[in-house]
Amino acid sequence: MSKVIADSRRDLRERAFQAIMSLEYDGDIVEACRFAYLHDKEEEQVELPVFLLNLVNGVMQSKIELDDKIRQHLKKGWALERLTLVEKSILRLGLYELLEYDETPQLVAINEAIELAKKFSDEKSSKFVNGILSQFVTEE
Repeated sequence: MSKVIADSRRDLRERAFQAIMSLEYDGDIVEACRFAYLHDKEEEQVELPVFLLNLVNGVMQSKIELDDKIRQHLKKGWALERLTLVEKSILRLGLYELLEYDETPQLVAINEAIELAKKFSDEKSSKFVNGILSQFVTEE
């Protein structure tokens, strides 16, 4: 795999998602990013992409606020605790990129979160992620 493809924003989002998932079980942000970024690469000493670090840092620092916003958009009878860890992590990442990371157009942020849900969960989850995140675009 060429470095250009390996360092595409889609690939880096996927690695950010993996780092965020691992941080649910504790750990250091930089080490989680390093492991997610290097786990399938032959190099051991490489500078981590800023985009990857920014996403993971942003999500972890804003986790409480992101969770509160997600809670407000869940249907009656649903609780954040009812969601799978995969769904919560994808929603947090997508919402952070949608609301806080100005470099990414909103529809791209939603589409990328949907693609993560399709890859790491299922079609039902991807529709759920789309439904939640789309509410944030129509509000503005």
